[in-house]
Amino acid sequence: MGQRQHWHHQSAHAVIEHWQTSATGLSDQAVASRQRRYGANRLPTPPPQSRFLRFLRQFHNILIYVLLASALITGTLGHGLDTAVILAVVLLNAVIGYVQEGKAARAIMAIRHMLALQASVIRNGRRHSVAGEQLVPGDVVLLDAGDKVPADLRLFKAHSLQIQEAILTGESVAVDKQVAPVSDDAVLADRSCMAFSGTTVTSGQGSGVVVATGVDTEVGQISGMLADVETLKTPLIEQMAVFARWLTLVIVVMAGLLLAYGHLVQQQAFAGLFMAVVGLSVAAIPEGLPAVLTITLAVGVQAMARRHAIVRRLPAIETVGAVSVICTDKTGTLTRNEMSVATVVAGGRLYSADDAGYAPIGSLWLEGQEVAADAVPSALQVLIRTAVLCNDAELRKHEDDWQVEGDPMEGALLALAGKADLYPADLRRQWRRTDIIPFDTDNRFMATLNHDHEGHGSIYLKGAPESVLALCDRQLAANGDVVPLEADHWHRQAEQTAADGQRVLAFAFRPVAASQAVIELADLQQKLVMIGLAGFIDPPREEAVAAVAECQSAGIDVKMITGDHASTAAAIGQQLGLPNTHRTLTGAELDRLSDEELADVAAGANVFARTSPEHKLRLVKALQSQGMTVAMTGDGVNDAPALRRADIGIAMGRKGTEAAKEVSDLVLADDNFASIVAAVREGRTVRDNIRKMIGWTLPTSSGEACAIVVALLAGLALPVTPIQILWINLITTVSLGLALAFEPTEAGTMRRQPRPRNDPLLSGGLLWQIVLVTALFLGGVFGIYFHAMARGYEVELARTLAMNTLVVMEIFYLFYIRNMNSASLTRRMVQGTPVVWLAVAGVSIGQLVITYLPSAQSIFETRAVGWQDWLVVIAVGGAVFVVVEVEKQVRLREPWGSG
Repeated sequence: MGQRQHWHHQSAHAVIEHWQTSATGLSDQAVASRQRRYGANRLPTPPPQSRFLRFLRQFHNILIYVLLASALITGTLGHGLDTAVILAVVLLNAVIGYVQEGKAARAIMAIRHMLALQASVIRNGRRHSVAGEQLVPGDVVLLDAGDKVPADLRLFKAHSLQIQEAILTGESVAVDKQVAPVSDDAVLADRSCMAFSGTTVTSGQGSGVVVATGVDTEVGQISGMLADVETLKTPLIEQMAVFARWLTLVIVVMAGLLLAYGHLVQQQAFAGLFMAVVGLSVAAIPEGLPAVLTITLAVGVQAMARRHAIVRRLPAIETVGAVSVICTDKTGTLTRNEMSVATVVAGGRLYSADDAGYAPIGSLWLEGQEVAADAVPSALQVLIRTAVLCNDAELRKHEDDWQVEGDPMEGALLALAGKADLYPADLRRQWRRTDIIPFDTDNRFMATLNHDHEGHGSIYLKGAPESVLALCDRQLAANGDVVPLEADHWHRQAEQTAADGQRVLAFAFRPVAASQAVIELADLQQKLVMIGLAGFIDPPREEAVAAVAECQSAGIDVKMITGDHASTAAAIGQQLGLPNTHRTLTGAELDRLSDEELADVAAGANVFARTSPEHKLRLVKALQSQGMTVAMTGDGVNDAPALRRADIGIAMGRKGTEAAKEVSDLVLADDNFASIVAAVREGRTVRDNIRKMIGWTLPTSSGEACAIVVALLAGLALPVTPIQILWINLITTVSLGLALAFEPTEAGTMRRQPRPRNDPLLSGGLLWQIVLVTALFLGGVFGIYFHAMARGYEVELARTLAMNTLVVMEIFYLFYIRNMNSASLTRRMVQGTPVVWLAVAGVSIGQLVITYLPSAQSIFETRAVGWQDWLVVIAVGGAVFVVVEVEKQVRLREPWGSG
């Protein structure tokens, strides 16, 4: 089946000969032979993976090793509670990874289920119904309305056959099928002589010979692409991995050097020195960081769920906030996936119509003036009557939503009638249908014969403009008079309407005798009166227009990638407000570009038309090669590979296929592009809060660790014991650090440019903050410790004061970090949030318990503190806040400090 891509270019007769079949189908012997050669018509089942090994793989990460080492240390110190907390974090991360792994296999399974369960075939000259997986190349398959195409077919019969191919091409309207071969380089959406596996027959009948089964079908090719697509790590995961490696290296090297220096140079006892180094490791390892990070992301999950964005992978939340370009499908994402009449040409006048979906409400407009319902011109009335009578669709109201049963374009015509107060039910009762010529891909029109109750008869016809004009010799003037046909004028008008991105239908009629009961093609030949044209468009969502504008104000490029025609795509892009719509690129043009050339032009173009799954995947890769963080939205099977490759895959929850949902990171429950903007806002908030949390955790952990390092290097007694530091890490990280996860969105969040993909967690500004805060913490801890010793306090009381000073400094620093890039001395800062004050209250109560409770004093080696000493402790904390606040005001006024 190596010639799979050329079947559309060969004649039906040549394809039948190639597969050695005929209209009577294959024999049983031929079927059996080909089943052995080509296998079953299904996608291969991936080999099962050992669940146990897949679970163990989740622990193969250096950050997990750091956490396990931290658990071992805390266990050695006898802190079973902390050991249990750390191990719980490790287990939680492993469970999340275990559940998320295997997403590709589930996506392939979702695609596999799209293959038809049953198929109607001709074998041995007789019709049979067989399981879809039993089909072989050369089988003759019969198609009827409602069938799911069971394999890729080369059609050799097609009678009014239309197939919905949105899952492969993204086009919202069913495609007309015919049997003549098409150009060898025709894109998938233009291969009108082919029927593809997994698509659905919406009307008509057809027959075709199977030319591809299983993995060789178009949907099978997408499955293969999906299995090969590399899933990129999110920026957060990459940065945390780098941070974990450096943190591990620094801690191990520092601990080793201090152990060697203290034992060999200072001649300290190894046992006591080792426990001090253990205390250093406990202080340096922010063991609560992964837990708080996970909780911060979980808070983001809940916030996004309220905005109709369902998160499938926790790290994806932070990545959404870093998105710099959104590649979005058009149909059903930016548009409503429904047809609407945008313009009408009748009687030499151009009318526009309100867009109300399929609802039969709204108005018609002529040169900016509303057309009154009781003053609809004669020519326009005749066009609407023709559109309603030569129509098989029905409109149904479901709750507050109008839906169409039948062809979407015919449903749009019924909605148009409502705008002129002409009701389809009344017109159909007045003009009953006597006969019909159904739509045929050869003729490209539909005609009906109708009679009213007053003895009048008329033929009404609608179809492709060139086909309808070929049947006309006259036209209808605005006043209802019949005048000679101006064919060139109508051709130009149809071309102009199509250039505006609209699909065009033409309408004609002819009065006949009341006695005529049947309609023949001979009744139509150059005997009709041309009435006018209607232009249809799948309109943009109103909220999508606003969402695109907000994305642009946030520095996020929006690129529309669609299988639709270039003119339609460009028109929709212009209505959405996308820039550079004149630079619309087609799939054929993309094929002529190398990967390097594509990377150069992709950034400047915003509309891509007639694209295939391979094009979408190449575009995502091209944008990523430019350092962009790419989000891809989509709903069809054709979007799945690009969804998986993108930094953030966003699937539609209502109209999206299971395959698209399975590979996505986010699912929009309301299929609303505007929800992406809300998700970006929440993502940026989560990122800000993660930076605040890291900006609070690392300096405080560094201050604690350096207090031990300085004491060891100077040969001094530890100002804070290892068990006290472990307590501080436990109570402050899970309370003060966690409070930052609930910080509200800052003003101006959506007016900032997206951060670079390689924007590090440890920026120069944060490193400076670590140095400054570490120095302040060292001064505060040793200052209070030496102050207490100078006053003759016992060492346990001095350490109790030093421990409480550490906690108070961390509390004051929390209020600073909440507004580290703006003035902190504001009412909002003082008010804080309920979560912040709850955390401060919890920490304060915890400190009072271990300071004054006798049983806690024996465990933590603490002593009761007098109220005068508490004033000194609080003053030290306040002094730290003043210093960092003054530094911030100076930094914000200097260009070098903005980072």
